[in-house]
Amino acid sequence: MDGCPMTETPARHLPNALTLARVVLVVPAGWLLWVEAIPEALVIFAIAGASDFVDGELARRFNWRTTFGAIADPAADKLLVLVVIVVLALQGHVPAWLPVVVVGRDLVIVFGALAYRLLVGKYEMEATPLSKANTALLIFVLLVVIIGLMGEDYPVAAMVAGPIDPLGFVLVAVSSVVSGGQYVLLWSRRAAAELRARKPS
Repeated sequence: MDGCPMTETPARHLPNALTLARVVLVVPAGWLLWVEAIPEALVIFAIAGASDFVDGELARRFNWRTTFGAIADPAADKLLVLVVIVVLALQGHVPAWLPVVVVGRDLVIVFGALAYRLLVGKYEMEATPLSKANTALLIFVLLVVIIGLMGEDYPVAAMVAGPIDPLGFVLVAVSSVVSGGQYVLLWSRRAAAELRARKPS
C-alpha cells in the first residue's frame, strides 16, 4: 500500500479522542440522571457505549494502541459507572452500600497496582475474565435500574427492573469482592515470584 501505514496516520488518535469525548459525556449523563430525564440519559449512555466499542475496535484493528489509551479507556468507563451508581444511590434507587463495595474494589486494585509498581517495578495489568464479567454485570444491572425509572408509561421496563432488586445488587457485590480478591491473589503471587527471582543464589 502506498503512503504512510495506518499506524502513522493522524487518524490513529481517533480512539483517544473518542475516549476523551466519553469522559466529557459523564457530566451531562450524571446531570440528566439526577434530574430524572431518563430517556435523554439513556441516549447519552448509548452514545458512550457505542464510543467505547468503536474506539476499542479501531485500536485493535489498526494497532492504534497507546499507553494513554490503555489507561484512559478503562478510567473513562469507571468514571461513568461511578457517577451513575452514586447518583442512583443518592436517589435511593440502589442500596447505599453498593457503591461502597464497587468503589472499594477499585481502590483495592489501584493501591495494589501502586504497591506493585513501588516494590517490584513495571507491570502490564490486563482485566481477567472474571473482572470483565463483573463489569458487564454491573453495567447491565445499572442499565436495567435506569430503564425501570421510565415510569408507568413503560410497564415493560418496570417488569424487567423488578427482579433486579435485591438479587442483582447482591450478585454485583459478590462478583466485585471475588474479582477484586482474584486480583490481589494473582498479583501477590506474581510479586512474590518476581522478588524471589531477584534474590542472589
